[in-house]
Amino acid sequence: MKTPVIVAAAALLAGQATGAESISSTTTYHRASVDGVSIFYREAGSRDAPTIVLLHGFPSSSREFDTLIPLLATRYHLIAPDFPGFGHSDALPPAAYTYTFDHLAETTDRFLMQLGVNKCAFFLHDYGGPIGFRIMLAHPERVAALIIQNANAYTEGLGAKWSVIANYWSDRAAHSEIFDAFVSLAAAEQRHTLGTSHPERYNPDTWTDEFAFLSRPGQREIQADLLYDYRTNVASYPAWQAWLRDRKPPTLVVWGKNDPSFIAAGGEAYKRDVPDAEIYLLNAGHFALDEKNDETATLMLQFLLRQGF
Repeated sequence: MKTPVIVAAAALLAGQATGAESISSTTTYHRASVDGVSIFYREAGSRDAPTIVLLHGFPSSSREFDTLIPLLATRYHLIAPDFPGFGHSDALPPAAYTYTFDHLAETTDRFLMQLGVNKCAFFLHDYGGPIGFRIMLAHPERVAALIIQNANAYTEGLGAKWSVIANYWSDRAAHSEIFDAFVSLAAAEQRHTLGTSHPERYNPDTWTDEFAFLSRPGQREIQADLLYDYRTNVASYPAWQAWLRDRKPPTLVVWGKNDPSFIAAGGEAYKRDVPDAEIYLLNAGHFALDEKNDETATLMLQFLLRQGF
């Protein structure tokens, strides 16, 4: 027998499937000035509805949520910012803005404060993970629920490539070739297509646009600083895990299990610190929404309705 929650979620999605609004009718585009940085963000849904904050990955922007947002906006208020240095937000030179994950989190936190987001569910993907964890540790009262999609917080989730990147962390000047590979066109494509069984479903504009973004003046310096600073995220894993054990926020893990960067063990590991976490390993890669957008939306709606959110 179906539970009322599942029936309600199914009804929502059925309605969207038969008469879903397009991105253009559900999403609006805005800017906010935060400590002298212009932050671009997408917004959808009623501002009176519960809020979901969507934090994007590398080298994307809030654009990665374009197809997810309309499926959630009939019930929720969605906010998806571009981090400084990404998308349409300001990309100030490193001399004017320090590109560390601490600083990106501070700016994003002030952005949420400025918008009056006092309680929300966080959706964390990739780089959005370390930024989101920093915000949540600083403001645990803000967290209503946590949705994780290939946002790693466990050493067992680090794929083989991170042992190579560790050489860059040890001696940045001596290993510029590691950074060159990290921001290459081949890497941009592989972040989307490696691990997929349906390459025909992937729009090549996605990675060519991302590579064009990485090729903008000043981006090499910005992204080199952030890749080097990523070592601080790995060092922070124990603190994030301790916070999860202590707080045990309602947690949904929807992980692209074929991701070679953040492997499936990283998704499964959340269960260790949040025993009631709901974990789904999807047959998708790093950008799971490329292939499993509707499935992710369904799981999110069911999960959030069960939380009474």
